[in-house]
Parts: sequence; C-alpha cells; structure tokens
Amino acid sequence: MLVSMETYIEAGAHIGSKIKTGEAKKFIEKRRKDGIYIINIEKIDEGIQRLLKHLTKYDPKDIAIVATRYYAMVALRNFKKLFPDIIAIEKRFVPGSFTNPESKYFVEPEIVLSCDPNSEQQAVREANKMKIPIVGLVDTDTKTDGLMDYAPINNRGKRSLALFFWLLAREFYMKQGKIKSYSEFKIPISFFEKTEDEE
Repeated sequence: MLVSMETYIEAGAHIGSKIKTGEAKKFIEKRRKDGIYIINIEKIDEGIQRLLKHLTKYDPKDIAIVATRYYAMVALRNFKKLFPDIIAIEKRFVPGSFTNPESKYFVEPEIVLSCDPNSEQQAVREANKMKIPIVGLVDTDTKTDGLMDYAPINNRGKRSLALFFWLLAREFYMKQGKIKSYSEFKIPISFFEKTEDEE
C-alpha cells in the first residue's frame, strides 16, 4: 500500500456519503447505522495507484486539474506551489475551456484530473469531446460516466484530499528524481491543508 491503513483512516479517506451509485457497489465495504457508506481502503489504495500511474506519465505542464469545491481548491493551490506549471482550474470550469480556442480560458492538456466529476460534468464532457483522457476522484455518490479511470475516495474531506495531493506530489518527486525513496519526501500531508490565511 502507498501508506498505512491507519493513515487512510486518519484522513477519513474511507468516509463516503449517504448515497450510492451503481458503480460504487464495487468499492463500498459497508453502510454505517447513520446511513453513511464506507469505502474499502484497499480499493482506495488500488485506485490511487492507478491514477498516479496515469498522471505521472505526463509532464505537470500537460496536466489540468479541475478543483471546483473548496477543500480540493485548497489542496490544489498548495500542490501548485510545488509544481507551478500544472494547469489549475479552480472555483468554476468555464464552458469552452477545452473546446473553444477563442476563449481566454482555453487550455490544451494531455490529461485531466477531476476532483469531483459530479460538479465538474462540463469538464468531463469537454474532455470526452476533445478525446482528452480524464480521470477522477469519486465518492459513493459520484457518476463515473466519461471517466477513463477513477479512485474511490472521500472527495469532499479536507484531509482526504490533502492526502491524495500529497501522494501525487510524492510520486512526481520520485519520477523527477528529486527523491530516491519515499522516505526522503519530507513535506507533511498538512502542507496540502493550509489555507492562505494560515500561512
């Protein structure tokens, strides 16, 4: 596993929602008494490993990350401090960002990561239209239509999103030769939770 089971649990990566899509049956472990679905941690780890492989095949400058929800934006902004070339699309995905070369928001990524495909459906549609591979972070209530691949995870939680971006940063550091082993990666997960007023 990329990190210990305890680390995933501490980050709340396994806490889903009260809604279950058909796709989610594959990765749900159980339903709590309060109605919250719990995601299987091994499935989380497997999904993240697949996403890291997809994303680290590319240069950061060729990757667009769409983060329209608050905690995803916070994690992405901190990630961008380490990888300033990444294409960060925050707050709102402007229609035409992938399809209209006349738009001032137009970008041409080689791969897209959607942090919440439910609220970023426009990005999914445009990536599909332009034949750009798109992967996503999906919760128990997330539609997976149009995604090439996905990792099941709590995609609303501050800590679980920070953990995902920490894992992605660590993988890029390895890929770029900045570290020779994971133990050399000294940036804490909490770095990806910091809002601007906490700095």
